[in-house]
Amino acid sequence: MPERPRDSLGRPLPLDADPATAAPPVPSVEGLPDALVWQLAVSLLDNGMPFHAHEVFEQRWRLATSDDRGAWRAAAQWGAAATHAARGNDVGASRLALRAMATLHEAPAVPAAFDVGLMSAACAALAGGTTSPA
Repeated sequence: MPERPRDSLGRPLPLDADPATAAPPVPSVEGLPDALVWQLAVSLLDNGMPFHAHEVFEQRWRLATSDDRGAWRAAAQWGAAATHAARGNDVGASRLALRAMATLHEAPAVPAAFDVGLMSAACAALAGGTTSPA
């Protein structure tokens, strides 16, 4: 059974929706190096597709080595925070952004592909300028 079509923010579309209104499927990252996964997800964020970015980060999180898993999980939380913000849920966005930064801080390793400054600035903005968990 094919996956239900979704809009660019990951919300399911009605089953009878015009297929042209559906967002493209989330690309698979299996076999891609970390740098390409990071670039793909950031590009999706830049192009107004935070749900897709979250899904890309989550795929890598699930495939990552145990040392890198925490950092990719933090990135997935960042994507989820951006999705909440795009959907108008500022409280959820703030909470997830703070969680993303806490998760990144606790990660045993951060892959070289990560732009920690970019992620930190984006999460701080999503959290309303707050930099520590509530």
